[in-house]
Order: sequence, then C-alpha cells, then structure tokens
Amino acid sequence: MKILVISDTHYDTDTMEQVIHHHTEVDAIIHCGDSELDRAYFDGSSVQVVRGNCDFDLNFPEEIIVPVETEKILIVHGHKHRVKTTLLPLIYRAQEIQASIVCFGHSHILGAELNNGILFVNPGSLHMPRGRKEKSYALIEKSEAICMVTFYSSENKIIEQVNFF
Repeated sequence: MKILVISDTHYDTDTMEQVIHHHTEVDAIIHCGDSELDRAYFDGSSVQVVRGNCDFDLNFPEEIIVPVETEKILIVHGHKHRVKTTLLPLIYRAQEIQASIVCFGHSHILGAELNNGILFVNPGSLHMPRGRKEKSYALIEKSEAICMVTFYSSENKIIEQVNFF
C-alpha cells in the first residue's frame, strides 16, 4: 500500500499537480484541506479532499473515512481537533472509529507519530511551510509488518532530517 498525502496548498495548483503527477504509483491520494479551491476542481480525480478552515466551498466534507487495503484512514484538516496544541481530540476520534491511520494538516508543520498503534501523519504544507524551509508532502508505505512515512520537498527530494512530534 502506498498513499500520497498533501495539505495546505492554498491555491497553489501548479505545485500540487506536479506532485500528484510525479506519484502515479500510489493507491490513494489524500488532501488534508486548505486547498482554497472549489470542489469542482477535484471532480473526476481520485483525490480525497476535506475542508479546511480556509476552504469556503461547503461541498467539501469535514471528515472522510477511507478504507485502503486493510487500513481504515481518517482524514481531517485538524482545525476542529486543536492539532496545533494537542493530538488528544484526534486520538479520541481515531479510536472511536477504529482508524489505523490519521492524516491531517492545519499546522503546516510536517511530522508523524505512532500512538497506541495508530499512525498520525501531517505532511506539512506545499505552499507555506512552518518550522522549516521546504514545502513538503508525505508518502505512507505499508507492507505486512512494516510501515514507513517518508517526507519529500516540493522538488520530490527526500527530506533527510525530520523531527517527529
């Protein structure tokens, strides 16, 4: 299983499209909100998109639960879960629906954490990163017993030094 996770593109369709077209081998594409685009932009695409605090099109859902192979993935933006200060509300929601992976954005800070068997991934921002200079996205790869999260710059280069939450 391979999942592309992007977030907080803030109307930067050029960078977003370049990243999506670079990763044609993925099983799912997730956008964790703040695209600032109309829902119609994503019509006909396989991108799973949620509404962020800067998205004004009410046709985006606030939360999506997606099954990918044996995983149940919870996708939110994070602003309604207070992710800038704690992961606790998001942990509770993931436990409530029995999600094994949670993808979120909002803080523009990339990171990943395994908490009670649930993988939490924030890909950072492809438009306005915080905490580091690289615009970023994430690839989640999972096989039978191994799960790996790799962060990439908008130039599709692996970000070597990552501090996890």
